[in-house]
Amino acid sequence: MGDHNVSAEHNEHEAKAFMKALLSDLAALEQLIDAGRIERGARRIGAEQEMFLVDNAMRPKSIAPEILAAVTDPRLTTETGKFNLEANLSPQDFTGSCLSAMEEEAIELVEIARQEAKKLGGDVLLTGILPTLHQSDLTLENLTPNVRYFELNRIIQQLRGSNSTVYIKGLDELTLTHDNMMLEACCTSFQVHYQVSAEEFAALHNLAQAITAPLLAVAANSPLLLGHRLWHETRIPLFQHSVDERSQLRQHRGHPPRVSFGEAWVKDSILEIFREEIARFRVVLTKKIEEDSLVVLARGEVPQLSALRLHNGTIWRWNRPCYGVNDGVAHLRIENRVMPAGPSIVDEMANAAFFFGLMTALPEEYGDVSRMMLFDDAKGNFFAAARHGLKAQFTWLNGKNILASTLIQEHLLPLARAGLKQAHLVTEDINRYLDVIEARVQSDQNGALWALRSLSAMEAQGTRNQRYRALAAETLEQQQTNTPVHCWGLATLAQSIGAQRWSQNFQTVGQFMSTDLFTVRPDDLVDLAACVMDWKHVRHVPVEDDEGRLVGLVSHRDLLHLMAQGSARKEAEPVAVKEIMKQDLITVTPQTPTLTALEMIRRHKVGCLPVLENERLVGLVTAYDFLTLSAELIDAQLKATEAD
Repeated sequence: MGDHNVSAEHNEHEAKAFMKALLSDLAALEQLIDAGRIERGARRIGAEQEMFLVDNAMRPKSIAPEILAAVTDPRLTTETGKFNLEANLSPQDFTGSCLSAMEEEAIELVEIARQEAKKLGGDVLLTGILPTLHQSDLTLENLTPNVRYFELNRIIQQLRGSNSTVYIKGLDELTLTHDNMMLEACCTSFQVHYQVSAEEFAALHNLAQAITAPLLAVAANSPLLLGHRLWHETRIPLFQHSVDERSQLRQHRGHPPRVSFGEAWVKDSILEIFREEIARFRVVLTKKIEEDSLVVLARGEVPQLSALRLHNGTIWRWNRPCYGVNDGVAHLRIENRVMPAGPSIVDEMANAAFFFGLMTALPEEYGDVSRMMLFDDAKGNFFAAARHGLKAQFTWLNGKNILASTLIQEHLLPLARAGLKQAHLVTEDINRYLDVIEARVQSDQNGALWALRSLSAMEAQGTRNQRYRALAAETLEQQQTNTPVHCWGLATLAQSIGAQRWSQNFQTVGQFMSTDLFTVRPDDLVDLAACVMDWKHVRHVPVEDDEGRLVGLVSHRDLLHLMAQGSARKEAEPVAVKEIMKQDLITVTPQTPTLTALEMIRRHKVGCLPVLENERLVGLVTAYDFLTLSAELIDAQLKATEAD
């Protein structure tokens, strides 16, 4: 996890002192490696479990500080958003029943968080990106109150010099502008650590890079963001955007982002990566360093390399090098960060087993992977997997083209099994986890495909918000039984739902507003607005200017009024929308309580309320929507009564 003990002071003296400590740390690490003082012959694994906190309507619930205050378990800690938590699992020797022990601890920690969340009206959900997130959730009010996050947000915005623009294209297209780092809080993952010796670091890091693509393809679980169907693992582009501090000039010069796959194979040592990080990336967090690492080393002790670790924690490689000290002995790890949280804990552990098995088997099977694969092919495979998941096409060893699912099932799974056997893991664990991977590939259903197919099956039912809530609710139900995703039936809108649950799902306008909008411009002909109403069976058409601002609304009643006045106009005289549109509009936001919106419709005697967010039109709610909701509530109450 990231170092939370950082400084909020901003002065030249402290910045210079930290840079001096950072360079000293790197020199000390080089001496440790040269002297053979990095632990060798030990293979340990670890993991970090990130999670979302949700309310009864499957919306994000900002209760992390309250949970941590109540639980006081050192394994649980903060993440970027108040609706995120992180659990740090205990390191395990990579042998025997280490994987099932890790699974049991993950279940334990999630359950601890869940029980405390329930006391506050919430729950815990494991998913790469929460389907029910809205852009309005991503404000600084939901940023965890911690100096580390405040400083990261401040400095990233300062260095960038402008708001962040996000553009991601999948089945849908998403373009948004954002003014803080809370986009990072959209992403939760299951990060795994693999301890290596200094001598084998370069070869094993390169192998981790090569196998990250098939790992990501089979594990993909984040196809949805802010109501859009995007990449199968949308965390990959989103996380890069969220902490990208590059100005436009630095982007034009090709400066790499802080979140990256990397630019080349590692040739000899972990030092190559750390030198690159110091040379390319500005220090964004500092702290007071108590003692020079070279002085500590000269005393025969092992330095913590606090400055190097803090700086490294602000550069998010998908396979990140890590330095640590355990019981006075220095060690190195590779942290794989590509695996999303969920769909279930057993799915996460299956992904981890696949990664660990390949990391064990491939050094002997492949040797030096950099001689058999171009780095650009490894990087291209990574992005293909993020976009298309199990449907991705890879360029594998010696330039061979192969489908991701074929590569995994026919080639990599047998190697992963051999690797786990080589590490002397118990047979029950090997079969339990790798059978999940095999069944996932054979059934062609990972988390991303399950979510996308569920949405397609619900396409004609309910509103988009209802469908996304149904996905989250079904995910939560399946997670609580720890059922692997390949066994899940598609999510459906509940046919029988209690009145209490119904009321929780329709508390605000944003939960049921129409978001599939058809708009016209002020200078468009009224005839166009009339045709849109006829074709799409709607009674209200919003009017937007060229900048996307809502400037008016044309209703079915306005058209009838125009027709009544038709005799006073010349028969061929065209009429522009701006001549009949209403401009003094009553509007609401997605957060407006449903009962408040209903009262506004009654009091102002209007048939429609435009829904605005950040001064832009995001939806409509009509009097007919309220009639529909009332009918559903009555039906829910009747069914609940019959069930009793």
